[in-house]
Amino acid sequence: MIRIAIAVLGTLLATTVLAKPKPCEELKAEIEVKIQAQGVTSYTLEIVPNSEVHDQNMVVGTCDGGTKKIIYQKNDR
Repeated sequence: MIRIAIAVLGTLLATTVLAKPKPCEELKAEIEVKIQAQGVTSYTLEIVPNSEVHDQNMVVGTCDGGTKKIIYQKNDR
């Protein structure tokens, strides 16, 4: 019984470490790298509070523990 409890506790701790929220600037930088790798040259990424998100289809990331979102907009030339 103790082995099962230890295994469950270990799994929960590992999951918590993996689910650590990222700072917005770090996540934004990662997203920029992926966008640029796709060859997109004219775009805007913006970090906004959840209350300012009007179109969920523009959201490409969530950061700061779910309090902010990163929105993407492709700019026309």
